[in-house]
Amino acid sequence: MSDSWAIDPADADAALVKLRGAKTVLMPTHQNVDADGLSSPLAMRLALAQYGVDAYPLISDGDFPSNLHFLPDVESVLVYGRDELPEYDMLCLIDCADPKRLGNFAKDDPSRLDGGIPIVNIDHHITNKRFGDVNIVEPEASSSAEIVAEVLKLWGTEVTQDMARNLLAGIYGDTLGLRTPSTTPHTIRTVAELVECGAELEPVVDQLFRLKPRSTICLWEHALHNIRWNGPIIWTEMTREGFRHCGAEMVEAEGIVNFLSGTQGSRVAVILYQDEDERGWRVSLRGLEKNLDVAAIAANFGGGGHPRAAGAHLEGGDAEKHAFIQTVAELVAAIPEPDAVVVGG
Repeated sequence: MSDSWAIDPADADAALVKLRGAKTVLMPTHQNVDADGLSSPLAMRLALAQYGVDAYPLISDGDFPSNLHFLPDVESVLVYGRDELPEYDMLCLIDCADPKRLGNFAKDDPSRLDGGIPIVNIDHHITNKRFGDVNIVEPEASSSAEIVAEVLKLWGTEVTQDMARNLLAGIYGDTLGLRTPSTTPHTIRTVAELVECGAELEPVVDQLFRLKPRSTICLWEHALHNIRWNGPIIWTEMTREGFRHCGAEMVEAEGIVNFLSGTQGSRVAVILYQDEDERGWRVSLRGLEKNLDVAAIAANFGGGGHPRAAGAHLEGGDAEKHAFIQTVAELVAAIPEPDAVVVGG
């Protein structure tokens, strides 16, 4: 288990200089934001307040997941398309591998990301494009929250109880409660430090893993009913009609792909979430084999992520969807299975 990553103190100092020099920092989240993607900017907002800097997390696609309303200081979060944007002079992107993932915030006005406004980029995705004026990218970290916790330590920032609660939620969300291979001794030590700062495990575990509305059960029924196999992959699709029928939000489907990835006889699990305009699909891929990199597979379709968890976006309808599934199946089949003997290799 790797525990070798460390932030260059010069990068941490450069980020602090940039951020402290700003009047207002805007922190847009990646689309379909998860716990790490929102809790990390919230913790950063609280930290920057100690330096006299105003900072605002922004839900960039207008879809605020209801299961994240428990996060401390969540009332400060702006929602794109609902709230007026402040006059910002700095962007801080946390947990965003590519500015193209900033939803309508990026689509409506590409000039927002053309380099005119400085960017501090903090992330843990191996496919991060290092697009910032300052880049703190640590792919071996379990989550962006773990990186933010380390950045605050290098800054000498006092970690308050609310900051600790947010960072704990981010780590637990991305590691599924310290259960993914990305969980290292460093991750566990960070969690212990956050608990010592006042973060409580039970509310985080309840909100992220235990409690669920009835609409979630309906949505899982929809997903499981649509399960198909194609060679080495198990896959299903989540249609807009299914979401409407169940009265469910996108976030309620997030755990399904992890559930499917443990299916014996499959090597990769795939879920396709239909876009709201029904003209494309957001794709999630999960794998368990150490020698099978789903981020490399996603890269064939303009996506990325982590070796065991990745995503992409697919334009088109049924024909494009089935062509995608077939291509993924072929790419997976071309990778030798663990302990397989390659004749003539």
